[in-house]
Amino acid sequence: MAVAAAASVPIYDISGDKAAKVIKFDLNNIGVNGYDFAYETSDGKVASEVAELKNAGLENEGLEVRGFFSYPGDDGKIYRVDYVANDKGFQPSAAHLPA
Repeated sequence: MAVAAAASVPIYDISGDKAAKVIKFDLNNIGVNGYDFAYETSDGKVASEVAELKNAGLENEGLEVRGFFSYPGDDGKIYRVDYVANDKGFQPSAAHLPA
């Protein structure tokens, strides 16, 4: 299954006073073996994520998720966080995060 959409769905920031529009949304391969999606909003936020079933049929079966999100900071820079989430937990990495 593949879905691609560009919608005028408003996304509100935490304060609720600034609306952004979804300008790109892709959703693919939704199923028991995983999924992937990506989106972009008019205020510069971008995200992408892919999940894959690991150890199928075994006791430690689970999804491993890899992805990233990025956003423009108040300082005008674009900040990006890459991550993996699996049986070892959520593991983010980014130049602006402490080591």
